[in-house]
Amino acid sequence: QVHLVESGGGLVQAGGSLRLSCAASGSTFSSYAMGWFRQAPGKEREFVAFISANGGRTLYADAVKGRFTISRDSAKNTVYLQMNSLKPEDTAVYYCAAGPSYSRTYYYTPQRYDYWGQGTQVTVSS
Repeated sequence: QVHLVESGGGLVQAGGSLRLSCAASGSTFSSYAMGWFRQAPGKEREFVAFISANGGRTLYADAVKGRFTISRDSAKNTVYLQMNSLKPEDTAVYYCAAGPSYSRTYYYTPQRYDYWGQGTQVTVSS
């Protein structure tokens, strides 16, 4: 069992930056692959970024590639999402998720992940 708590969301102007954090507790953090997803009003939850259990592999949605960076700190049991050059279309509730280190389910599908945080709101004004 893993408990995830996101933080760091807020209101920012277009072109600005935010860093989201996701603190994990309750199990061996380093054994889980982690993902960030987001959901805007009226839209489905969509994949943002993935990091493997050992941190050696990262993957991004095309919409955020080059602007967002996912990382993890095993000593702090925390995964981060650094978001730069934010755009109004990045406005959404952002969720972190934890899943097994290996899965046959694609990394970009919510079904790959077993545990989810409560989400943190990111609003980008134009």
